[in-house]
Amino acid sequence: MKCPYCAHDQDKVVDSRPTDEGTAVRRRRECLSCGSRFTTYEKIESYPLIVIKRHGEREPFDLDKIIMGMTKACEKRTISAATIDRAAKEIENTIRNSLKREVSSDEVGELVMEQLKMIDQVAYVRFASVYREFKDVESFLAELQTLLGKTDHGVDAFESSDEISSQSQMEENDDTE
Repeated sequence: MKCPYCAHDQDKVVDSRPTDEGTAVRRRRECLSCGSRFTTYEKIESYPLIVIKRHGEREPFDLDKIIMGMTKACEKRTISAATIDRAAKEIENTIRNSLKREVSSDEVGELVMEQLKMIDQVAYVRFASVYREFKDVESFLAELQTLLGKTDHGVDAFESSDEISSQSQMEENDDTE
């Protein structure tokens, strides 16, 4: 390894340890010529992943895009950056383990939604509303109902406000009689 300070190509490894959850090795090296210390990282070379967008364009997989999207969905929530990073890495690992060289943006979006659903339901709904491009309140409510299901009383979790207010008025009228 060439020394970044004097360009001498002889060094010795002073310390070596795994990093990035075992996917890389961090090595501290000392130049045998000038005595300076520097750090290097070794990683397994991986094949490039290509994401096929909805309109057919192809672009390289970008983990930072997933992290930014998840961070936006988790904004003003109590989710740590480390949790988002772990979830994004899990998504990348799932895609790489599938051994596909190309993956659709729809598949990536579904994986993001799965992770967000486990992390925070509000973040999940925020992401889903943008990703699934909800056009109206009904489609938004349908997604919420899918997420939450029915209440214990057999009533839809999201009744319309008109139904709730008319039900309340009927109960008040019963009390006054």
